[in-house]
Amino acid sequence: MSTIPKLNELRFDPPGPGHWEQDPVHLPRPMTRYWQETNPPSFKKGTNAFARFYGLLIDGLQSGYVNGFGYNQVLPAPEAEVPERIKRAEQVFPHKLWREQLRDWDEKSKPSAIAKHRELQAVNPESLSDADLAAYLTRCRDHHSAMIAQHMRFTAGALIPTGDFLAHAAEWTGLPHSELLGLMRGSAEVSAGGSDEMQRLKQAFARDTAARQILASAADPVEVLSKLRALGGEAGAAVSDYLNLVGNRLLDGFDISEPTALEMPDALLKAMRVTLLGEQQAASDDAHIAEVRAKVPAAHQAAFDELLAEARLTYRLRDERGVYSDIWASGIMRRAALAAGRRVARRGRITIPQHMLDASLDEMCALVAGTGGPSADELTYRAQYRATYTAKDVPPFLGPPKPPPPDLSKLPPGVARVMRAIFISLGHLFGSSEAQNEEKVLYGLAASKGVYEGPARRISGPSEFGRIAKGDILVTASTTEAFNILLPLLGGIVTDNGGLLSHAAIVSREYGIPGVVGTREATERISDGARIRVDGDAGEVTVLG
Repeated sequence: MSTIPKLNELRFDPPGPGHWEQDPVHLPRPMTRYWQETNPPSFKKGTNAFARFYGLLIDGLQSGYVNGFGYNQVLPAPEAEVPERIKRAEQVFPHKLWREQLRDWDEKSKPSAIAKHRELQAVNPESLSDADLAAYLTRCRDHHSAMIAQHMRFTAGALIPTGDFLAHAAEWTGLPHSELLGLMRGSAEVSAGGSDEMQRLKQAFARDTAARQILASAADPVEVLSKLRALGGEAGAAVSDYLNLVGNRLLDGFDISEPTALEMPDALLKAMRVTLLGEQQAASDDAHIAEVRAKVPAAHQAAFDELLAEARLTYRLRDERGVYSDIWASGIMRRAALAAGRRVARRGRITIPQHMLDASLDEMCALVAGTGGPSADELTYRAQYRATYTAKDVPPFLGPPKPPPPDLSKLPPGVARVMRAIFISLGHLFGSSEAQNEEKVLYGLAASKGVYEGPARRISGPSEFGRIAKGDILVTASTTEAFNILLPLLGGIVTDNGGLLSHAAIVSREYGIPGVVGTREATERISDGARIRVDGDAGEVTVLG
């Protein structure tokens, strides 16, 4: 087996012409070969669709991978399309075009995706012949690819109304965007782990003493979940319904390298206990909305109400588009790949089943069919390489310097407003704090109000989620929307990467726990188990001991 190279021994050439930026918020680690081949065309297709739909003067984004690390590039709109884009942009706000996308999502795209997820996860890959398993792997990949494009297609539907609200409300009130984003709380049920299935589960457990006793027992988590599924009546049916919804979703990340909820039964069960046996979280803060509204000049209060309502209306798309699209599809693909891995490992062709995750789709099919594929040593090497490095170890930019943004003052009003809204939101998605950290104090972005002291639980990835205990403060590089299942356990959250619209910021606001994001160095400067104070009002994290 080859020795893992030092990064200074590798070339980091741009994956194509122009400026490329690393995406540590969504891709904090090297990605699998499968992801590197599946993501780029679907990512580009989905971002191109939203750019055209909203008349943006970009043609979407494209992704590229260098030594496994993900980089993105903004594509300019084709010159010939600019006049038509400008005309389209003029319709965005008068016609509230995001409502058209929201109807599509609620009535067509989301239900269709869920139906396909359920159809694929109803298949038992262990029972398939080699030929049928290879075909099933391909079906799962094709579905995953379609769901990546779907995730991206709905991106601007969530971001444009939010960015437009922030732009106007900040001008009217003088308040920082961190304060204004607090008004979104309670508008994204999914970001607080909510679903019809969870609501059914809560109602069933409120009426069933035996179910609550089993849930609270100290038995093996797998055994407890099995007993809960086997319960008669509404409680057992509700448990099965809920686990069928969340069980095959990734707990964090987007790549098939990340574990699903059912692979982490201890963490899943802990979160279910807090949700079903603990206190309920408050929803929106109407008093806070009224307080901010009072700062708006009377002449603009009606417009403030309208912009806030539209931002709250579409805010849930920010997390729903991932939870019900590619995060679920990726988990189903992972399940199929692991089933293939177990089969090939039994034949002695690979070392452990998990190494199948480091094969490309064609390699997976060849290994199952016995017609070729990489050696066991090669797959072991790929897995070890991915585990060795993080995005912090590689250049944040590749290629020439970033070109300056367009001068919005020189654009027609409609397209200028749309571009301003998307730029604000994207900045809050990826931007981290630039403040200089001190020895004991880290300065990030004030994502969610409140102050909390407790033990830091430094987590490098989903495989460590089982170490999280009730009341811990999560310290991690970044999170994705799927992580919301585990948020009930936490007293606070701190991240290295991401801004005020990163998933960590959104879920901390929805759960009402203090959150500080974009500290850049929290995972390096805070020891596991250290006592820290998270000040979500000031955006500060203090190491107490």
